[in-house]
Amino acid sequence: MSQIIASDTDQRLAHMLEGHDCPAILVDADYRILAANDAYCDSFGAIPADSDAHCFQISHGYSVPCDQAGESCPLAEARGSGHRERVLHVHLTATGRQHVDVEMLPIHDDDGELLYFVELLKPVHIASAELSTQQMVGRSPAFNALINNLNLVAPHDTSVLLLGESGTGKELAAEAIHRASHRGDRALVTVECAGLTETLFESELFGHAKGAFTGASQNKPGLLEAAHQGTLFLDEIGDVPLGMQVKLLRLLETGSYRAVGSTQLRSAEFRLICATHKDLAAMVERGEFRRDLYYRINAFPVHLPSLRERHDDLQLLARSILGKLAGEKRLHLTDSAIRRLGRESFPGNIRELRNILERAIIFAHSNVIDARVIERCLAVPTPTLAADSTPAPDPPETWTDLRTRERRYLRDLLRHCHGDKERAAAIAGISLRSLYRKLETGNSTP
Repeated sequence: MSQIIASDTDQRLAHMLEGHDCPAILVDADYRILAANDAYCDSFGAIPADSDAHCFQISHGYSVPCDQAGESCPLAEARGSGHRERVLHVHLTATGRQHVDVEMLPIHDDDGELLYFVELLKPVHIASAELSTQQMVGRSPAFNALINNLNLVAPHDTSVLLLGESGTGKELAAEAIHRASHRGDRALVTVECAGLTETLFESELFGHAKGAFTGASQNKPGLLEAAHQGTLFLDEIGDVPLGMQVKLLRLLETGSYRAVGSTQLRSAEFRLICATHKDLAAMVERGEFRRDLYYRINAFPVHLPSLRERHDDLQLLARSILGKLAGEKRLHLTDSAIRRLGRESFPGNIRELRNILERAIIFAHSNVIDARVIERCLAVPTPTLAADSTPAPDPPETWTDLRTRERRYLRDLLRHCHGDKERAAAIAGISLRSLYRKLETGNSTP
């Protein structure tokens, strides 16, 4: 039974709210809340009867409508258009602030005159507007626009391309999309595309058959098999070798693939999310990325704002990150520390902020982290890097450079395989003897 808030409310319209399975309120053209359904009272709390409550007061604590307080107002927009309008807002609840998907439905009389509005409020769970060590956090307009896009695309199987500078949280965004999708109970499989050769990328993604290459002593399933009916996340898609881009496009177009060294055609069913900090459009023009693949993965591009674009979130982010790093240890980040952090430009974005706070835990002599501790953290010398949006061109590599990179990759791979040289050689697509030779050559090099 709907709660009647204003005594002059049309009870038929109030009872109509129970036809919605999400929180809903009835509002007049002057923003006055007339009635609320049970789902609203359960989620946001009951509104006192005859309280002359207005939606902007109850939802935000504002004294004026949202569009006069610097936010978009779905009621004003619906009144102007005469059609339903929607927006993502941060609402006050009994448990704190919460992201809410708000949809405003105008109600007209038989003559077309606008009488009332039904406001549908659907809580968004892919991010937090309060301190959280598990989710993306923020309240700024730039962050809300991001969450709105992620929330819109999550229920669909549309391919998503996450764009933004390094350290902006693209992997967290991919996880949020996956969890909110109908595939959320299936696997999210991440493929780190950076640093993989074409052969290794193909083997990792498609798998390989026994005898496909020297050291392939048994069949190895690829990551595509693990991602079946789930989500495949290709991180740093701009680093996929050109030769492999053809095979990746064929996979996306046909939904089928062959393991390396196998003639058996296999099917793959998954949702695709890609991410990159590179300018793919510019790479297409330079011939470094296939145009057809670019348009195939760019069905729904989503920009992740830099930390500079969401400066208002710095305090919430810093305290959430510190809570995650500290674990059970209770640490206090002072207002002076927040102000000092606020003077930084953070070219490394959230990842850089995390590094600073990790140093702060080490440098702090107590559980209090103040501006002096932050100053000491910032005094640690770090290399200056070119901005991600305009990457500096790589210098031409010599044969020695390539050999050095190969040795470094093989050592990292061996650590990943916990010292199992046979497995490392198989993944790298080389013989065990070649692995020994390449590593020994590296050890003898001055």
